[in-house]
Amino acid sequence: MPRIVLEPIGLIRTGFKELEGMPIQPAGAETAEGRVIVDPAFEAGLNDIDGFSHLILIYQFHLAKGYRLTLIPFLDNQARGVFSTRAPRRPNPVGISIVSLLRREKNILVVGNIDVVDRTPLIDIKPYVPDFDAPVVTSTGWLEGRAARSRQMRSDERFK
Repeated sequence: MPRIVLEPIGLIRTGFKELEGMPIQPAGAETAEGRVIVDPAFEAGLNDIDGFSHLILIYQFHLAKGYRLTLIPFLDNQARGVFSTRAPRRPNPVGISIVSLLRREKNILVVGNIDVVDRTPLIDIKPYVPDFDAPVVTSTGWLEGRAARSRQMRSDERFK
C-alpha cells in the first residue's frame, strides 16, 4: 500500500492539560470551550465556515502510544475489537469530534463541547450537516444502552 503522509493544519487548544479526567466524548463536554488555531496559511479555507453551527474536527491522538487490536473500552468491561470502539490507541491514531462553533476570530475558531487534550494536532475540519452526517441508526452494537453513560465518563490511563 502507498504511504499516507498528513501534515497538521493547526492546533487544538483546550483546558484539558492531562489525559486523565478529560471527557471521553463531546456529549460529556457540554461546558468545555476550546480554540482551534488554524495555521494562517490556511485561513482563507475558513471562509463561510461561520454559517455552520457544528463542525467535525479530525485530529491526531498524538499522545497515544502503540495500539491493541482488542481492548477493554470505556462503557464496558469486556474486550472488544479496536475498530468497534473510539479508543485512541489504534493503528492510525486519528480521532474525530463534533463540536459547536461559537465564533470565528480570523484564523481561530472558538468551539464548545470539546473533548480533546490541549495541543492536539489538527488534521482537517469539515462542516457537520445533519442530512449528510446523521443517518437513521438501527443498531449500535455492543454500545446499545451504554452510550448515554459517556456524559459522565472521564478518561484514565487507557488513553496513553
